[in-house]
Amino acid sequence: MKPSSAFRLPFEAPIYDLESRLSEMEATYTNTKDRSDLASAEASDPLRKMRKELLNLKRTIFANLDPWQTVQVSRHPERPHTRDYIELIFGGFVELHGDRAIGDDHAIVTGFAHLGDEKVMFIGHQKGKNLAERTACNFGCAHPEGYRKALIKMRMAAKFNLPIVTFIDTPGAYPGIAAEERGQALVIAENLMAMSQINTPIVTVVIGEGGSGGALGIGMGDRVAMLEHAYYSVISPEGCATILWKGAEAAPKAAAALKMTAPHLLRFGIVDEIIPEPIGGAHRDHRGAAAAVRAFLLRSLREIGEQPRSELLNRRYDKYRKIGVVVENAAEPLAV
Repeated sequence: MKPSSAFRLPFEAPIYDLESRLSEMEATYTNTKDRSDLASAEASDPLRKMRKELLNLKRTIFANLDPWQTVQVSRHPERPHTRDYIELIFGGFVELHGDRAIGDDHAIVTGFAHLGDEKVMFIGHQKGKNLAERTACNFGCAHPEGYRKALIKMRMAAKFNLPIVTFIDTPGAYPGIAAEERGQALVIAENLMAMSQINTPIVTVVIGEGGSGGALGIGMGDRVAMLEHAYYSVISPEGCATILWKGAEAAPKAAAALKMTAPHLLRFGIVDEIIPEPIGGAHRDHRGAAAAVRAFLLRSLREIGEQPRSELLNRRYDKYRKIGVVVENAAEPLAV
């Protein structure tokens, strides 16, 4: 899948230039009247050499992204969103709505689904693909009723002994006055407490942005992974830059300082696994990204299921107790 020309990241320019040249060369051979010329061209150097060059260029660029470039990839509008993954990974999805109090928050999608032969409860952030959808979903920023809806569905999953799968893709919880009036911070805190005590397996994947408490509100799991070009952080780079450097233009500097990319978080023990993306990013190959996520989910649920259920909560508690290290009177600073 080649992204449309409507949105191009600056560092992808060499890729698009080479793709354009390749398309012109392919068109030249395709329009050749003598089809034997096309066959001989395919068998010889030009097209094959340029395709190999393109593949190597994608691999080189995306293997060397800096933290700010990673943030840009995680926000790419053509990157697969939660509903794309639902369609590509799960079967028999039955959506569940409402929080039994305020209403139905479209920024969080919940429902029953089949993952292979297993029934699961699915919960995930949804950003929307066009302006109308994004506005309805608050660009993936959930209100308190969204997190309350998620909690109700998690407790339902525990009641029926269903594993829980959550997908994180949000810049943060909705920051408006109305959300604060309805207890945004309290609801997220209640979700964290409840997820630490729900006695059913929970597997979490950060598929794009993982921002602040908005991510944590559905993010506590027995197994936590993130896609290769996602980020997971206590605050967005722009928010951090505004606080520390008094301007959002310092966002690239903040992104580097926050240590928010997948390799950093794996090293710190905050995530358990990095899910590789197709070469060139998930926005170029939705099916390839979905296949990698599906394989991780199936393996994780199988491995968790093989462990004694009586130890599930103790393992989850130990997992989160190990996050963060305090060093007193260290002779040398802790390497990060």
